[in-house]
Amino acid sequence: MKVKIPEATIMRMSVYSRFLADLDRKDIIMISSFDIAERVGVSPVQVRKDFSLFGEFGKRGVGYNVKELHWQILKILSLDASWSVALVGLGNLGSALSSYKGFHERGLIITSIFDNNPGKIGTFINNVEILPMDKLVEVVKYNQTQIGIISVPSEYAQEIANLLVEGGVQAILNFAPVVLNLPREIKLRNVDVTVNLEILTFNSVKIFGEIKRPHNEPLFFA
Repeated sequence: MKVKIPEATIMRMSVYSRFLADLDRKDIIMISSFDIAERVGVSPVQVRKDFSLFGEFGKRGVGYNVKELHWQILKILSLDASWSVALVGLGNLGSALSSYKGFHERGLIITSIFDNNPGKIGTFINNVEILPMDKLVEVVKYNQTQIGIISVPSEYAQEIANLLVEGGVQAILNFAPVVLNLPREIKLRNVDVTVNLEILTFNSVKIFGEIKRPHNEPLFFA
C-alpha cells in the first residue's frame, strides 16, 4: 500500500533541500541529522523520520553526504527536471516574483508573463516578453506549461484560472484572496498573506497575552 506523505513533511523536505544547497556551495561534504535539525529548527528525530519515509540515505555514526542527500531530495520534490511556469499579473507582487532568482535555481522556469497594462506589454523581464492576456491560452499550450502563478486582483482570478486550465496547466499557485473553482485534477495552492498575518496575531496573543497597540500617529524625526 502506498504511504500517504503528510504535507508538513513535504514542506520540511523543501527547507532541508535549500539548507543542503547552501552547504554544497560551501563545499561541506558530510552533515549529521543533529546539525540539520539544529539549523532548520526541528528535532533530530523528526529529520530522521522525514527521511525514512523515502528510503535510507545516511549511515549510522557517519551522517549524510551533502551532495547526494540534496540530489535525492530534489528527486523526491520532482525538481531534478525543469518546470515551465506562467506568471499572470505584473503588479508589485508579480514584479517581485518575476525577478526572484530562487525559482530558476530550483528548475522552476518562468517561460511566459502576462499582463493587461499596455505600458508593460512588449517589454522584457529576464529575457521573457510580457504578453497580453489574449495570448495566454495559446502561449501556455505552446510552452507545455505545467504551473501557473496568479497574482491579479481577486475579481479577475477565476477568469485567469480558467484560461490557465484551458491552456493545459496541471497546478496553480494563487496569490489572489479568493476561492477558486477548479477541476478536481488541478492541484491548487493558495497563498493569502493576510491569513498568515492573522495566524501570527492569534498565536502572539495566545503566547504573550495582550499586545501593546501601536500609536495612531506616526513618529517623525526632524
